[in-house]
Amino acid sequence: MDEKNYQINIDPDWVKKYLSKIIIGILVLVAIFSSVRTVGPEEEGVVIQLGEYNRTVLPGLNFIIPFGIETMHKIPVQRQLKQEFGFRTTQAGQRSEYTVGEFGDESMMLTGDLNLTNVEWVVQYRITNSYNYLFKVRNAEKTLRDMSESVMRKVVGDRTVNEVLTVGRQEVASSVEVRLQEMCDEYENGIRIDQVVLQDVNPPESVKPSFNAVNQAQQERETLINQAEAEYNRVIPRARGEAEETIQLAEAFALNRVNRAKGEAERFNALYESYVKAPEVTKQRIYLETMEKILPKIGNKIIVDEKGNNVLPLLNIDKVKTPVQ
Repeated sequence: MDEKNYQINIDPDWVKKYLSKIIIGILVLVAIFSSVRTVGPEEEGVVIQLGEYNRTVLPGLNFIIPFGIETMHKIPVQRQLKQEFGFRTTQAGQRSEYTVGEFGDESMMLTGDLNLTNVEWVVQYRITNSYNYLFKVRNAEKTLRDMSESVMRKVVGDRTVNEVLTVGRQEVASSVEVRLQEMCDEYENGIRIDQVVLQDVNPPESVKPSFNAVNQAQQERETLINQAEAEYNRVIPRARGEAEETIQLAEAFALNRVNRAKGEAERFNALYESYVKAPEVTKQRIYLETMEKILPKIGNKIIVDEKGNNVLPLLNIDKVKTPVQ
């Protein structure tokens, strides 16, 4: 077969006629695609024109000047954001997975009593002012991270290790939240702190067995103290009550004796005054009153005159055998 050479001839006039239109069409498509921006429902767009703030746009479809004249930063103002310290979430879900081995430098802290503790915490925040967030502070997220770590170290450094590990955890979180918000307001970074959560607080791994032993001893001490206080509260009030009862009985007995002594003294004085006025009558009255008290106690007895020699033979004394009292 004979080889045939095929040659395509392009008309230069056609190229000149349509090349400019093709270039213009391509430029128009690029301009359209580069000028259309979609802002999500939880975001707002900050438009920068030639390096200067121009406007803030709302969620939806928005347009900017293409070819680098205007750029847009999308800020999630309706979304809660968080920063993690001492650990990182590798997989979020019903069973979240964390990694902690690489972040000991930011979680290791010195307490006020010169003990080391490992503090892991989370800062939850929202962006409330996108303009301040972008322009008031350079790299606002990095600055917030440095501020959070600084405030946490200061708050932990003002407390003992036992307070940080046990009863003072909520107070530490609340103090960090308040101080961090004050710093955000001072720097005007457009951030509002929602919550600071202490994820985990533990002593360093190297001293954890010793710390657990000390903590167990302290718990046993508290248990013994509580038992002693319970026994004290059971015995001491009872002893105090018995002592008070004895004192009141003694006071009542003393008052009774004093009153009786006073009454007898007054009775004797009255009797003496009567005796001074009428001795014979008073002696007779005293005799009769005394006999009135004595005779009922004698029983069935016969009293005879010592000078009497004759006894009536008809008296049946044996029938009455009442002992002399």
